[in-house]
Formats: sequence, C-alpha cells, structure tokens
Amino acid sequence: MKPSIPKGTRDFSPKEVIRRDYIFDTVRQVFRLYGYQPIETPAMENLSTLLGKYGEDGDKLIYRILNSGDFLSGVSDRELLGRETAKLSAVICERGLRYDLTVPFARYVVQNRDKIIFPFRRYQIQPVWRADRPQKGRYREFSQCDVDIIGSNSLLNEYELVRIIDDVFKRLKISIEIRINNRKILSGIAEIIGESAKITDITVTIDKLEKVGPDAVNQELKDRGVSDAAIKKLQPVINLKGTTGEKLARLKGIIAGSETGIQGVSEMKTLFSFIESSPSADIAGLDLTLARGLDYYTGAIIEVRSKDVRIGSICGGGRYDNLTGVFGLEGISGVGVSFGADRIYDVLDQTNLFDDIKGSGTQVLILNFGEKEVMYGIGIQNKLKEIRVSSEVYPDPVKLKKQMSYADARKIPYIIIAGDEEIKSNVLTLKIMSSGEQKKMSPDELISFFKSFHF
Repeated sequence: MKPSIPKGTRDFSPKEVIRRDYIFDTVRQVFRLYGYQPIETPAMENLSTLLGKYGEDGDKLIYRILNSGDFLSGVSDRELLGRETAKLSAVICERGLRYDLTVPFARYVVQNRDKIIFPFRRYQIQPVWRADRPQKGRYREFSQCDVDIIGSNSLLNEYELVRIIDDVFKRLKISIEIRINNRKILSGIAEIIGESAKITDITVTIDKLEKVGPDAVNQELKDRGVSDAAIKKLQPVINLKGTTGEKLARLKGIIAGSETGIQGVSEMKTLFSFIESSPSADIAGLDLTLARGLDYYTGAIIEVRSKDVRIGSICGGGRYDNLTGVFGLEGISGVGVSFGADRIYDVLDQTNLFDDIKGSGTQVLILNFGEKEVMYGIGIQNKLKEIRVSSEVYPDPVKLKKQMSYADARKIPYIIIAGDEEIKSNVLTLKIMSSGEQKKMSPDELISFFKSFHF
C-alpha cells in the first residue's frame, strides 16, 4: 500500500519551509517591534477548556483525543449500542487538539495571573487543528500567528493592531484591505429589528453576505426563524453605502433606540479617528456585514483580505471581554488578531512574491576530488563558517559533472574548486554559477570576497 498523509495536511519541502520561515520571521519581527512577548502552549488542551468557546459549529470541528489505556472501561454496552456520539465522546475523550491560539491563551493568562504584568502583550506562532472539510486555502492542520494585548480596554490597542497588520503586509508586499466592524453594533441592529434573541443566527448569516449574496442571506435568515418584518428592517443596514464617516452617521440614526448599538458606533468613531490620521487610512474601512463567526467577540472585529487573490480572510480577530471569565478571572478585556500563515503563503505564491527568496540555504559548494583535497576543503569550510557563510563539502569523490549538477539543482550560487595543483600553490578557483565566471584566489582573498556580502 502506498504511504499517504491525512487529508487536509501537508508535507513541506526544503524550499517551502524556507518560504514559510520567511513569513514567520517577518511577522515575528513586527510583533517584537511593537513590544510583544512570545509564549507557547501545548498542542492538546483539556476539552473542558475548548468546548463552548467557538459556538456549536466550532465545537464540532475540535479533534478529540481518546483517553489512554482502556478508554471503553467506563462505558456500558447500552451506551455503546445507543451510539450517542456526544455522550460517548464526553466519557472516552478528556482532551482535544487546540482549535485556535486565543482560547489557550486565555487559559494561560488565568493559570499564570500572578506572574503576568498587565497589560500583557503576547504573540504566539504555532499550529492548530480543525476537523473541517479540506478545500483550497483551508486545511485541517495549519499555523497561526497570533498577537494579543490583554488587561486594557483602550481602543488604542485596536488601532495598534491595525498598524501591525499594515506593517506586516507591507513588508510581505501584499496589497490588502482591512474590514472593521463592532459586535455591539450588530447587537444593536438585532435589538432594533426586534430579534435580540437571534443575534447569533443573524451575525452568522450576514457574515456570509459576500460569499452567497443578499438573496441567499435573506432566505437563510428566514430559515433560521427571523421574521419577515425584521428581515425587511435589516435591509437598509445591509445595503448601507458611503464613506466610513457617512455610514456611522446614518447608522447612529437607524439604531438610536439601542444603547449597546450607540456605544458600538461611538467606539468605531474613536477607532477610525486614530486610523484616519495614520498610514493605514487608505486600506481600512467599516463593513457592517462583517460578523466573524466566533462567539467570544464582544467589541471591534477585524478581517483582512488580499486585493489580488480571492482566498478568503488572511488575517482576522477582535475584542473579547468575557473570555477569561469562563476560566474564573472576571473583568479582563483583551483584543487580538491572527495571521493565517498558510493562506498568506498561497497569496505570496500566486502573486510570485516568493521569487526573491533564496531557494537554498547553502551559498558555497566545495567540490570533492579525493581524501587529501577533502581535508583542504574542510579547512576552507571552517573559515567560511567563521564569517557565517553557509557551505557544504560534497561528501563523495564522484565525477565532477554529477557534483556540478547537484549544485545547479540546489541553486547553490558559488563553487570552490581545489584540486592537487591548487593546493600545492595555496590557491583555489571560485566559480560564480550565475555568470560562469571563474576566479583564482588565495584562501584569505576568498574570505575577503565573502565578507563583502550579507548572507
């Protein structure tokens, strides 16, 4: 049987890993520039930590891990024959793979509350798992790059995240648009149209507007039990046009009867007053159809799309006021965003923005002519290591054609040729693969040559 890997997962070749590291390194540099500190959490969490934080649909996508040993020992034959998956799962599974990095972060904050200095700025770059249906741009195992600040209610934090988003994608040379909304506004809308009890149904449905269109959204709202009168009242909001300032001004009138909604409008006015005086003004705007499906958002919500590749969200997040409360720590507000490294990779790949990334970490290949020559080559390699130039000595004394083909396939830019005659004269030949030019020089001249580069 031919070996395979699970659907929705991938192997990464050396070239792909180098490209992924480029993304991770870029994101990490920006996070650190803004003063955020790294943490890591386990791949698996207790199911009690994960369940109930992502909504009913999200809970279904959590990978559960069977208990160790005889996991069926506490299950009766009647329970087995009953085939009630949810009940069985609660007995035979106590742990699950993390669905995202935000809920584990909230658990970490509560567990380490006495060691943390608030407001706490954290970033985390690790893989997560979701039992989703694999498709283009969506995987069952993928990496997230999260950045959060917790312990502060200030809208300056949301503004800072917008600036971080802008800085990251400028460095990656990806053209983006940043869509921003507020869950308080959505709650106010639900209140005004008389459907407060169905706020989750409304937000989950209108979040699909761009994907399925207004007719399908209206039909789904009806299918979810939202009244025709409420759907009719919702249309002016869905179809609201104009600048961010114009939308907020009109919206204030529409939801004037909702205190929560008015608070959301006020928060957006403050946030956009920061944004409009910054370099991010041209790429950020209010989008009232943006809901984001996770239940724990309570204030601003943010989503980032590529302008050049239709692939869905490549970054998103928002404000969460109640997340640590479910773990016993009340009154701690946080806000954060997550960069989807895998989708960012796909955007860079499809727009040929990886072309300037080196395909091989090796800069110099030292050819192998035999035992004596190899010892000389190792000496050269040691000198190159001292100045941090990556190099290899070809391990076998095979035909030069094969060694040169290896260098060409690996896209190694420089070759060092040092045979018996060169060694006697204490010289070597440096071949520049891009041009075919060959230069004879001493080992000291070789080191001076590479010192002038920044690898």
